Amino acid sequence: MKVLFINGSPHPKGSTYIALREMEKIFLEEGIETEILNVGGMDIRGCVACKSCVKKGKCTFDDIVNVAAEKFKEADGLVVGSPVYYASANATVIAFLDRLFYSSPFDKTMKVGAAVAAARRGGLTATFDELNKYFAISGMPIASGQYWNGIHGPSSAESEKDAEGLQMMRTLARNMSFLMKSIALGKEKYGLPEKESPVRTNFIS
Repeated sequence: MKVLFINGSPHPKGSTYIALREMEKIFLEEGIETEILNVGGMDIRGCVACKSCVKKGKCTFDDIVNVAAEKFKEADGLVVGSPVYYASANATVIAFLDRLFYSSPFDKTMKVGAAVAAARRGGLTATFDELNKYFAISGMPIASGQYWNGIHGPSSAESEKDAEGLQMMRTLARNMSFLMKSIALGKEKYGLPEKESPVRTNFIS
């Protein structure tokens, strides 16, 4: 099994990384492979709604998004971590996620998602909610922990002192491991849920 980490911080070893690293320790104990992509410091443009991905099967802007899509396709779980900017995720990671989820054609049903936010003090829950929406719209079960998944600290050194935040990350990783393994067993016995053809209605006749 494999989990793909997305680090949305422009500081690859900052507070967001401290949270993800704590999760990684548990995944390795659980025999789950991990890989981290540091996207927060990259020059990633947003989606322009060209819809060429519908024909091409990938984003027209051939950058880290298409690389990540291939890794995401093979992964059993996705963890997205971001620092908090004005009670929101880093704009770069939002641009990345918009394009990743919209342009990748593979079925994401029953891949497990988890969101993690890092802040000096406030805005964690708003960012947590924002990130979870990508999973919810894609048929991905959302892993939960013992609180809203976040860590506090203006620097990595401070975040390493957040004992409760670090414990949250370990709990989240254990719960996510259990959920991925349970889903794998369920898929073996029952397969994936039946899917109906999408019905899309507009509000203007």
